[in-house]
Amino acid sequence: MRFDVLTLFPEMFTGFFSSSIMKRAIAKGLITASAINFRDYTTDKHRTVDDTPYGGGGGMVLKPEPLFQAVEDLKRDQTESPRVLMMSPQGEPFTQHKAEELSTASQLIMLCGHYEGFDERVREHLVDEEISLGDYVLTGGELPAMVMIDSISRLLPGVLGNESSADEDSFSTGLLEYPQYTRPADFRGLKIPDVLLSGHHRQIEEWRRHESLRRTFHRRPDLLETADLTKADRAFLAKLLEEEPS
Repeated sequence: MRFDVLTLFPEMFTGFFSSSIMKRAIAKGLITASAINFRDYTTDKHRTVDDTPYGGGGGMVLKPEPLFQAVEDLKRDQTESPRVLMMSPQGEPFTQHKAEELSTASQLIMLCGHYEGFDERVREHLVDEEISLGDYVLTGGELPAMVMIDSISRLLPGVLGNESSADEDSFSTGLLEYPQYTRPADFRGLKIPDVLLSGHHRQIEEWRRHESLRRTFHRRPDLLETADLTKADRAFLAKLLEEEPS
């Protein structure tokens, strides 16, 4: 998969692309990633990327010319049309489901804004989708782009050491992930649940499912409205509801 990030601060991605799982994925050829300064696509001697807004107002607006030129250059000679994403607080909320959808693309071009944002013609005629990390505003789109690349990359085959890891993550099943433990089994008198030492895989799976349901019930009950629940799941949730203080 190929990620191309258009940014005024490509140096912000140096450490991100050269560390941890991202570094290994790039080294194995599973991912191609680049941070491109779209100031390089300006044509005036001052390399201008922004200007004052028509109609007045504070701040500066990113000009359409360099962004159109950059995206058109990245699309040139591609056999499949890349998806162009704008990092924007006005966009669709980024979720695990969205990450899974985007992980099927062959190339993502991500636009990182600054100042007062983009000229509206970029939004209307260049971008396929606008994506938001949440209902808040950041100084630029670089951090959201990194979060999205990390989330999407770990879903690609071969990126994670354990292929089943992503399948059991929180939100992948529609529920929050169950608690995890490792050695020692008894740490300062704090013991792990006995079932995890039993060796009974069926009982362990049932415990994990129940704990996932319990955690979701207490922390994110809204997720239960759309989760794929069995009759046994619903019976367990009904029991949890009965245990709630009135």
